[in-house]
Amino acid sequence: MPSTAVIGLQWGDEGKGKIIDSLAAEADMVVRFAGGHNAGHTVHVGSEKYVLHLIPGGILHSGKTNLIGRGLVVDLAALLAEIDGLEERGVPVMERLRIDGRAHLIFPFHAQLDGLAETQRGSGKIGTTGRGIGPAYADKVARSGLRLSDALCADTFAARLQALVEEKNTLLQGIYGQSAIDGQQLLEQTLEQVECLRSIVVDGGACVRQAYAEGQRILFEGAQGAMLDLDGGTYPYVTSSWTGLAGIAGGAGFPPNRIDRALAVSKAYCTRVGEGPFPSELHDATGERLREQGNEYGATTGRPRRCGWFDAVQTRYACAWNGLDGVFLTNLDVLSGFEQLQVCVAYRLPDGRETTEFPGHLGALDQVQPVYKSLPGWQEDITGATSLAELPPTCQEYVAFLEEQMQTPIVSLSVGPGREQLFSCSPQAAPAWAKS
Repeated sequence: MPSTAVIGLQWGDEGKGKIIDSLAAEADMVVRFAGGHNAGHTVHVGSEKYVLHLIPGGILHSGKTNLIGRGLVVDLAALLAEIDGLEERGVPVMERLRIDGRAHLIFPFHAQLDGLAETQRGSGKIGTTGRGIGPAYADKVARSGLRLSDALCADTFAARLQALVEEKNTLLQGIYGQSAIDGQQLLEQTLEQVECLRSIVVDGGACVRQAYAEGQRILFEGAQGAMLDLDGGTYPYVTSSWTGLAGIAGGAGFPPNRIDRALAVSKAYCTRVGEGPFPSELHDATGERLREQGNEYGATTGRPRRCGWFDAVQTRYACAWNGLDGVFLTNLDVLSGFEQLQVCVAYRLPDGRETTEFPGHLGALDQVQPVYKSLPGWQEDITGATSLAELPPTCQEYVAFLEEQMQTPIVSLSVGPGREQLFSCSPQAAPAWAKS
């Protein structure tokens, strides 16, 4: 009765979309458990490119159930637009998609408040996508949020939405000097959107647990990355949900002791979007070269990503607190052509001491200096490689060094965006599902 979880190991954008798409071919159910439409998973199928935001990555495979779990916050307009876009391209989304009625809703005023709050932060801005994710989660925690299931009963939903609208109008008008929300118009719009989805609303947790009990193969899909986790990441420069393995229990309604295999995806270097500490970031021509060779621009926002060398301190920390069984290493081909590669193996603290432990608890991550180990690069084009043995010796050495530093097996390598450019490099490699 196997279940496999795949999360991001860094600050997101690690190439999870491709990995999920690959593993989904052997799964029965793919479950997204956290986040909102601030995520962007890119999948290349032949010459076609798909960018998924809310919809899980198994949607491009026939015969798979794809579940938007209860841990997500859902912008109904964004979800319907994503469904329409995929169906126009021949993907039968409504046949393959289900959504947990417990998922909370993002309303237009959440995005409005998100932007206003970010502007007010000034130089202390977090770097959000401005899509209302944080404010919607804040309402959830404050117990004033509304769930998709609430909107299935129009009468009671109307009263609760009106109360929430009045609360937000107090903020918008009294604090920010903005126009009031038209509650009636919002109600009518929301109920119309919900009707389009009513047929696919389910008790997601019950569906996942039943599928697992029947021996189906469950794939849990993470969004963002471990370092954006609300508790484990570089707070406050994080997202508003639990992006690590701990998010699955609450976000999917699935028992944590039934997760049979825990995997993560990491780039062969490191990137970050938005604000926040990034010890191995490069502010020079090398960083720009990584950005251009890796096409490092956000799939959701188009923002240029900050680029830097692989950070072994950070990835080892993320591997440890998530209890990982293996790592997929992506974008290895981007490093072709570099004479020398650097790997951050330690941090130099403000007092001069060096540490190989991630010092987030010290509150000084933005002041540490990376300590690098230099390794020889390779000049060959590796995009056609189909095994570890076909890679240049220095490339093999680089992979082995990263594996040693992370203290976690690297199970597969990706040498390009295509489905066929992913191969196993370890006896423990996925997509071999967890052993029961």
